[in-house]
This record gives sequence, C-alpha cells and structure tokens, in this order.
Amino acid sequence: MLTAISPLDGRYARKLDPLREYFSEAALIRARIYVECTWLMFLCNDAKLKGTRKITKKEEAILNSFWKDWDEKALSFYMRAKEIEKVTNHDVKSIEYLMKEEMKKTSLKDLLEFVHFACTSEDITNLSYAVLLKKSLEEVFLPKLHGLNKNLIDLSKKFQNIPMMAHTHGQPASPTTVGKELKVFVRRLERQIIQLKTQPHFGKINGATGNYNAHMAAYPEVDWVHVSEGMAEKLGLTANLHTTQIESHDYLAEIFHNIIRINTILIDLDRDIWSYISKHYFKQKVIAGEVGSSTMPHKVNPIDFENSEGNLGIANAVLSFMAEKLPTSRMQRDLTDSTVLRNMGVGIGHSYLAYDSTMKGLSKLEINTPAIDADLNDNWEVLAEPIQTVMRKYKVEGAYEKLKALTRGKKLNQKAFHKFIDTLKIPEKDKKSLKKLTPRTYIGLADKL
Repeated sequence: MLTAISPLDGRYARKLDPLREYFSEAALIRARIYVECTWLMFLCNDAKLKGTRKITKKEEAILNSFWKDWDEKALSFYMRAKEIEKVTNHDVKSIEYLMKEEMKKTSLKDLLEFVHFACTSEDITNLSYAVLLKKSLEEVFLPKLHGLNKNLIDLSKKFQNIPMMAHTHGQPASPTTVGKELKVFVRRLERQIIQLKTQPHFGKINGATGNYNAHMAAYPEVDWVHVSEGMAEKLGLTANLHTTQIESHDYLAEIFHNIIRINTILIDLDRDIWSYISKHYFKQKVIAGEVGSSTMPHKVNPIDFENSEGNLGIANAVLSFMAEKLPTSRMQRDLTDSTVLRNMGVGIGHSYLAYDSTMKGLSKLEINTPAIDADLNDNWEVLAEPIQTVMRKYKVEGAYEKLKALTRGKKLNQKAFHKFIDTLKIPEKDKKSLKKLTPRTYIGLADKL
C-alpha cells in the first residue's frame, strides 16, 4: 500500500500476511469476541450460575460463529464493532453491544445480561492479548524460527569439514571450521527457542481491582477463584490470581526479553556472515534480474543480512521499551499500557521480517574454498600456539616469550617454522607431529564439534 505510514503495512505488507490474524485491529476484536463468548459459555455450562441455563451445542455453534471465521464476511462483522465504538467511545463495550445485538436474533436472547458479566474491560483485554500472542508464537513465529535454525543446521553439516581462519579482535587466530562456527549459533538459538516454547502465558478475570468484588456481591456462594482458574485453563492460559485491575504483564516482559535475546544472537550472525562475505569466504548466488548497485554493475551486495540487522534493531528497540513499560502501572491501574500493547505486532513484525531476510541470505551462500585456503596459507603464524604449548609440556623455559619473539607482527612460512622446531629440545616424535601441522589441519576438534 503506497500510502501506508508504516512499512509493515506498506512495502512489507505481503510478507507479514501470516501475522494479521494475530496483531491487527480485526484480530483484537475477534479475540475479544472469542473471550466474551467463552466466558458466557463457561458461566452457564461450567460455573452453572443461578439465573443462567445450559447452552446447547447448537447455541454454542451460534456463539462460535461470531469469531471462528477469518474472511471478508467476518471482517465486515468486526467492522460493526468499530461502528458501535464511534458511539460508545469504548472498544470493549462495543464488543458487548455487538454480541447482544446478534444474540437478540437467536434463542440466546434470555442470556443477554450475562455477556461481560462482572468483568472490567481489562479482564477481556488481557485474556485476548494472551491468547493472540500465544497462538502467534505457536502457529507462526516459532515455526519461522525453527525453519531458520534448520537452515543453519543444514549449512553447519554441509560445511562441517571446511577449515577456516578464525579471527579474534579482527586478527588471524587459531583456525576453526565453517561448520563449527555456524553450529555455535545453532546451539545459542536452540536454548532461547526452548525457553520461548515453555514460557507460560498468564491471564486474569477477577474484576475491577482484582478482588472479585462484583462477583461476590452477586454470587457470594460461588468459588470465584476456582472459576477464574477454570476460565484461564479453558483459554490455554495460566491464571494469575494476584493482580490489580490489570494482569501484571511480567510474563510479557519475559517473552519480549526472550525474543530480544534471539534477535541479538541473529544480529551477531548477520554481522559475522557479512564479514565472511567481505573476506570472500562466502560467495552469493547471482539472481537473474537483481541489481547490486545502481552505479556499480559488478556488485552483489549482502543486502539480506543488512536488512535483517536493521529490522532486528527496530524490533529490539520496540520490544525493549514494551518490556520496561508494561510491568509498571500507577497504583491499581493507569491506561498507558493500552496504546503500548497495540504495538506488540510492530516488534514481532520486524522480527519476523528479519528472520525472512536472514533465511533468504543463507540460501544464497556458496563457499569460496580458494579464498579460505589462501588466507590459511598466508597465516602460518597461528602455529605459534601449538608449538609453544608443546614446549610448555616439556617445561622448556620461556616457551611463550620465544614464540612471541619469533612471530609477533611478522609473516612466517612453513620453512621458518620447521627451522625453529629443529632447534627445540623436545622428543623427535613431537617434532615430527608439529611439522605435520599446517594452518589447514590445525583445527582441534572443530570438525567433530
């Protein structure tokens, strides 16, 4: 959409279609209807409040029809809520009125006053956001992350036995393998993904200040704590029983910080791959019709990793603010969380875009073995480490200092090292082993790791 203010709904709109069912205004309306319907059915069929009655299977189907579909007809129905809101100037109250409007046309008209029963708006809203976030993570976000990590696993196996010069502080360091360096990111991501998958999602439905005041006034004989636990469970959530008017949002902060850590790991990956491309360790597949530079025809730029890094930065800025802001609310409630929560999809959306870009970039990578080998052959100095370590084994005095004098700031070749090894007072078998070493074979357990 050319007139969209946010690129999420403009330039990148098509890429973010999978998230619209969870983070759009229509999605929030739909979720609120779902929660209201579930609460009504729970009060009637589970809590069995006096004055209610059993809702039949046919009537359940009617209530579920209010939220189940995601098509043009459903979206026009949700638009009715926005029309009502123009009058009420209250988004949750408009949902209540919409439901009553529809129920009047059915056999459910005798239960109108049990819609939104004993609820404050936040009871419905916190549960709606919890359901939306949980489903979005399970159905879209985590599968995308698993796909990205699977790509890394495949590349790690593919490049398992390819030696590569490591660089610490940007300087040549003890060689590694391409596969092992990618495996580092695989393991880092796996740990965070497990945490994200097992994070509980909390919800509350305990009234205006969290004490079941209205509930007890109407039905003092009902175990409302048990009812709220059952309702949360019905939605796939964990009940938070000790709240103010709002659910405390601590679990949201935990989830957002978890995603921030995932994104930070991927920023690290993007920058490393970018650096390896700049060193020509990786080539990028040329895509027909693509342009790398508007003025330099030869260029194949690592734009996927750059786009990813930029989107991850935006995502982390938004999610970091939300994680710091949402758990704070003046006394029993202020409304600052309301507008902030509506931006949940912005942080998730930019993260999702970034994962797509990283996956696209990884799919273009081709190993450039000649460049990698040339760098290894040009840095024999890295063998100073194994030589001085073997010298230490045999208590050769000043082993480190002798290798430092031989190599620091200098370029040496195989001949120079072999000449130095011949001067050492160590067993011949160790001299032979050291002479067999090359930068290409000095990789420790990297290929096995």
